[in-house]
Amino acid sequence: MPFLLTAFIDGLGGPEMMLIFLIVLLLFGGKRLPDFAKGLGKSVREFKRAAAGVEDEIKRAIDSAPSADAPKSLPTPAKPKETPPVAAAERPPVDPHAPKDFLS
Repeated sequence: MPFLLTAFIDGLGGPEMMLIFLIVLLLFGGKRLPDFAKGLGKSVREFKRAAAGVEDEIKRAIDSAPSADAPKSLPTPAKPKETPPVAAAERPPVDPHAPKDFLS
């Protein structure tokens, strides 16, 4: 699809552009054409501003990323706490009629 669009734009010359301009002029009229051009200009300006913002954000991310030469230090994992075993007398009584838990 991008090739088709590029081929279409490459084939446009001066006469074709004048024909397109005349058709747009007939459709929108002379009074609305400046408003249309102003809106189009604002849209293009906003698009360029947004593209520059994205580019700046990417550059900032690349600058703040750690370099490949810097050694990577990982935090040491915390030692899990060991809980003392529960004595048989401290365990709650088991109800033989209770439904079985599938996860235990």
